[in-house]
Amino acid sequence: MAAPKPSSPDGHGTSGQGDGSPPAGSQMVTNTTVYGNLVQIQTAANVTIGTAEPPPVREQIVEGDIPQQPRAFQLREDLLERLHERISRTGAAVVDAVTGTPGVGKTMLAASYAWTCQQAGWPLVAWITAQTEDQIVTGLAALARRLNLPDPDEDARTSATKARAWLAASAQPGLLVFDNATDLDTVRPWCPATGATRIVITTRNRAFHTLFHPVEVSVFTPDQAITFLHQRTGRTDPGAENVAEELGYLPLALGQAAALIARRHLSYPAYLTLLRDFPLHEHLPESGDGYPAGTAEAILLSLTQAEDTIPGAGQLLELLAVLSPAGVPRPILYGTMTPDPAQTSDLDRLLADLADTSLITFSEDGTTIGIHRLIQRVLRERARHTPQPDTETSDQHDNRLPDIVADAIALLARFNYEIPHGAATWAARPAVEMLLEQTTALHTLTTTELDEPSAYLLGLRTWCAHYLTNLADLPRAIPLYEQILGERERLLGGDHPDTLSSRNSLAYAYWEAGDLGRAIPLYEQTLAERERLLGGDHPDTLGSRNNLAYAYRTAGDLGRAISLFEQTLAEMERVLGDDHPSTLTSRNNLASAYRAAGDLGRAISLFEQTLAEMERVLGDDHPSTLTSRNNLASAYRAAGDLGRAISLFEQTLAEMERVLGDDHPSTLTSRNNLASAYEAAGDLGRAISLFEQTLAEMERVLGDDHPSTLTSRNNLAHAYRTTGDLGRAISLFEQTLAEQERVLGGDHPDTLTSRYNLACAYRAAGDLGRAIPLYVQTLANCERVLGGDHPITKTVRKSLSTLGKPSR
Repeated sequence: MAAPKPSSPDGHGTSGQGDGSPPAGSQMVTNTTVYGNLVQIQTAANVTIGTAEPPPVREQIVEGDIPQQPRAFQLREDLLERLHERISRTGAAVVDAVTGTPGVGKTMLAASYAWTCQQAGWPLVAWITAQTEDQIVTGLAALARRLNLPDPDEDARTSATKARAWLAASAQPGLLVFDNATDLDTVRPWCPATGATRIVITTRNRAFHTLFHPVEVSVFTPDQAITFLHQRTGRTDPGAENVAEELGYLPLALGQAAALIARRHLSYPAYLTLLRDFPLHEHLPESGDGYPAGTAEAILLSLTQAEDTIPGAGQLLELLAVLSPAGVPRPILYGTMTPDPAQTSDLDRLLADLADTSLITFSEDGTTIGIHRLIQRVLRERARHTPQPDTETSDQHDNRLPDIVADAIALLARFNYEIPHGAATWAARPAVEMLLEQTTALHTLTTTELDEPSAYLLGLRTWCAHYLTNLADLPRAIPLYEQILGERERLLGGDHPDTLSSRNSLAYAYWEAGDLGRAIPLYEQTLAERERLLGGDHPDTLGSRNNLAYAYRTAGDLGRAISLFEQTLAEMERVLGDDHPSTLTSRNNLASAYRAAGDLGRAISLFEQTLAEMERVLGDDHPSTLTSRNNLASAYRAAGDLGRAISLFEQTLAEMERVLGDDHPSTLTSRNNLASAYEAAGDLGRAISLFEQTLAEMERVLGDDHPSTLTSRNNLAHAYRTTGDLGRAISLFEQTLAEQERVLGGDHPDTLTSRYNLACAYRAAGDLGRAIPLYVQTLANCERVLGGDHPITKTVRKSLSTLGKPSR
């Protein structure tokens, strides 16, 4: 039968120039075959390129600083095929936008296409840097000169315009690359809309996708990354995979690593040690016009550009830099699981702008924001050594990281405020998981990159532990509570109110898991400390006293439980008032203790009074009211009033299913209790069917080892025994007893009850050889643990006496 829980746990939350020809020894064109009007180019990696056969030309024009092929170049076959697959003869220019984060190889992909087209003999291959309009104009004007288009005295813009017009009218195949484009409106006017020229734009700005076909470049695959390291360094000893993983398979980062390994003849593990110990802040780049040679420089270049052109980019990126590298769900940034689109439009626009820069990414469904770990690290390192913008010196304000962490904590606290507490948490599991992931990432960051977690962060983690407890996820809740308590003891001291709250919460989780051996001493310690520090009348002290009393009741120490419950109730009525929710809970718990002691008269009267008060004060649908109604029904059943018990159980179960949901632990307990009442009334068909259903649901929802699951398994075995199905009953009793001894311990009252039930099943099967020793063992354990006057002890003694055996 179910009993109310102790009061809720308390806590406080709050690239080089070249002629365009690939170097010797690289992956090159192996054959060129003419098929009618198509030229098919086949590389060593079997990537084919075909286009209209060009008319004879006097000279091939290769214009611009096409990057040289790097050592250990990895041909991205699939991407190269995608880049070329849309060549058509419709007369319209074919334009692709090659996008991706800094360092993934956008430029190298475009360059590999340029190398192939040049080797195949395309009449024109032009490479133009396109970060600014001036660069575009300069590049096109140079092309115009190669084409002998401009007049001697015309300006660059006029020459560029002529080059664009020539490209739009040309029927010759050609390739024009706009590299490192940043602004769509800047590049678009210089893209010819017609002609046979193939146009490729490399950019970090995904806004280009609105007009041009996207080709997305990602990091290397693990195999590509490892092959690259082996080829570039000439080393094939173990460890390349670890370096590749550490650098996130980012081509630009791997290039830097391979160069250093080769130059200094390092092993992979030695490089990894250097990388992890490397003070990035000492190597942050100075401003310059060249493409950055190092990964950090590339990232910082992108960051600076975004912050200069997108209002709010810096603050949001810094927040993302301290949150989970696995991604940040949109609801976290919104502060709610149910956002109003009108209120999130500005943030959505900012996220879209940042995604256009390739600094962040979206998940496939668009619900999660991703940011590369290396980008996060650069942001954090920069924050460590960048003074506050409103300070003249950096003596005292040269580390902004703590402030960024504080902003992230405030963001998570706003989201936490939206998560319902208590029984309602069950319907908010996705939100709990989001908050848990982000607070865990933030905690890991603060403990590794800052001195210690703040009290506010520990408060958020405490709320996460509370939510896990509400979700019956004790295997995750208990270690979290233990970690929080240890940190609060170290940071705040043993007497701090938050430390006392953590101690009480951990005791509650132990109790919930059935670990009374750890729960009771911790409750006793917490109560003594609260009495000393807060006084006997403080609400926290009263709550702690109530929790200890309930732990005594669970352990079968009814004498101490009742006495402490009575004392606590009187104090709560005096301090908090008769109608305070904590007073109502205390009154309900006292009634439960009376019932456990067999004093059904006082129990039923107090249960009825408490239920009426809860209905008036809290409402009919409040979870505490539902629990009280369930407890009254249990008392009716214990008194033999099965008519009222079953009717009230059925009403309560229907209400719990409606209010809490079918899978809520309280609903499962209510269903179990109704099945017990059916059994008591002799309706074994409905009882067994409901027991079996409930056990399956508890195993699925709570897990095989949860105390409530063990109780449900015991009850089903008892029902099998009642129907005379002793084979199934004994097998299930034996399984349950072994599990309870392992999970709860041999002296837990539920274990003692299970041991007694197994003895009774042996007896019913006529196996007195096993029944009698088990009765004797159980009686001795009950007398030692519960005392001679406990109802369970009396029941065991009576059963043993009917066998004519001496009792203690």
